[in-house]
Amino acid sequence: MNELTHFIDGKHVKGTSGRFADVFNPATGEVQAKVPLASKAELDAAVASAAAAQPKWAATNPQRRARVMMAAVGLINRDMDKLAEALSREHGKTFVDAKGDVQRGLEVIEFCIGAPHLLKGDFTDAAGPGIDMYSMRQALGVVAGITPFNFPAMIPLWKMGPALACGNAFILKPSERDPSVPLMLAEIFQEAGLPDGILQVVNGDKESVDAILDNETVQAIGFVGSTPIASYIYSRGCANGKRVQCFGGAKNHMIIMPDADLDQAADALIGAGFGAAGERCMAISVAVPVGEETADKLIEKLIPRIEALKVGPYTSGDDVDYGPVVTAAAKANIEALVESGIAQGATLAVDGRGFSLQGYENGFFVGPHLFDHVTPDMDIYKKEIFGPVLCTVRAASYEEALGLAMDHEYGNGTAIFTRDGDTARDFAHRINIGMVGINVPIPVPLAYHTFGGWKKSGFGDLNQHGTDSFKFYTRTKTVTSRWPSGLKEGGEFNFKAFD
Repeated sequence: MNELTHFIDGKHVKGTSGRFADVFNPATGEVQAKVPLASKAELDAAVASAAAAQPKWAATNPQRRARVMMAAVGLINRDMDKLAEALSREHGKTFVDAKGDVQRGLEVIEFCIGAPHLLKGDFTDAAGPGIDMYSMRQALGVVAGITPFNFPAMIPLWKMGPALACGNAFILKPSERDPSVPLMLAEIFQEAGLPDGILQVVNGDKESVDAILDNETVQAIGFVGSTPIASYIYSRGCANGKRVQCFGGAKNHMIIMPDADLDQAADALIGAGFGAAGERCMAISVAVPVGEETADKLIEKLIPRIEALKVGPYTSGDDVDYGPVVTAAAKANIEALVESGIAQGATLAVDGRGFSLQGYENGFFVGPHLFDHVTPDMDIYKKEIFGPVLCTVRAASYEEALGLAMDHEYGNGTAIFTRDGDTARDFAHRINIGMVGINVPIPVPLAYHTFGGWKKSGFGDLNQHGTDSFKFYTRTKTVTSRWPSGLKEGGEFNFKAFD
């Protein structure tokens, strides 16, 4: 049995807590490794070591820090296939999708090469007689990231890249379900020239999370996961005086107008709803066709496309559409929600129940499902299913469709498919959701823009990557400077307005 490690002070370190979690191969259901779960003492020791190393890193020229980012980009590209294979083996997503996971994280590291420019402050010459005023952005110190299983490369890179480029030391607590890729990324950054102790990977569970939240040295925390845990981390972290950004669950609607290209819309729903087995916070899980005729035609186009989906392990070739979900518990939760949809009156237009793959009967595979005539009071509409299940809610009008998305408690992403520019513009302006696609089903912004949801999908005032990330991982210091000339005029005992 392969025993994984932590990555502390530039090297792999065995766990000492005596506690481990199983790491499964989701395609077979077999345990392929065990990962150590750190104690509070182990986490605190990693933070203390990072704190000792961080001042020298922060004092390093930002251009030199950027060169580490540049070197890491080359090494990640070199190891792309190796990273993707490890990711597929532990997560279950297809090899092509795994490479996309790595690639979207890599793009943020590319953005971080611009750190010298992004860290520039402001300057005002002659703010008063002989007085100059300027601001500088400085690292926070030791910061942490708590990242989810569904993007074991992308989201750790989204967190660690800006944090490191800003001059912080970074504590990464990845998901214990697929921890190998984060450990491999730590090796890559070490090879790229990152000093010992600046990137620590500490595997763990709630004990490690709570230790991060309560450690006084940790100045900021970034989290991605479910909304209940996001709320918990945000509340406890803020109560402890930390800067916190948390991104939670989602229920992303795609509105299909009567004038939309329905073949294009149907193809978009297949990829956005079933890619990565639906285990994406930006997955489209609710289709909202406007008008009965639009709905009937859309369902007619979706059914054969969904029935033709190929489900299998990543080793079965590039024509596999999606793989297993991550754990047996995840599979059971999806199946329970499907049964609730049937019991509550939705029409199961494509029934993926009982799916089994020869030779992989113990794997965590879930067949594709399509529900029609879903209503907002049903559990399959209200809850995040996080599986290969697409729900269709029929709307009589554009305003009704808009209201469905606006009234839902989640506000991560949304999309509208239409040929009408006025409708698209109205939708983009009025919708209370953080990321909007117009004829784009999964509107994940590129690295130089920022990623973040609204409502119960996001907690905190700054988003991930883009310029927001450099604001989040630094604090601003403003200096007012005066170099007097001539004789001193004596003390002043009141605030004097600048002339």
